[in-house]
Amino acid sequence: MVEVNRIAKLIKSKAFLRRVFTAQEIAYCSAKKNKAQHFAVRFAAKEAVYKALGQAALSLTDIGVKNQPSGKPEVYIRGKRESDIAISLTHTDLYAAAVALNK
Repeated sequence: MVEVNRIAKLIKSKAFLRRVFTAQEIAYCSAKKNKAQHFAVRFAAKEAVYKALGQAALSLTDIGVKNQPSGKPEVYIRGKRESDIAISLTHTDLYAAAVALNK
């Protein structure tokens, strides 16, 4: 779980964006009306996936989240679809949360 306001402050830094998010995620979230919520939920997703995999060798930019046309989120590791990980995302004005399960 992540506070949206915390991420709203951090995303003002281009260095933070490049260190944490993929170029695709930056483009997707930046195009949204409430971009801080979208960045926050993706940040929460990256943390959830990182913990579910338990692999310290991964960086946050190695983990990507893309939505299918239906809106269902999918996890990508280094650009490759990771079908063994199920993920659920949610956010409000104040908080964003994600749960990742390694099947």
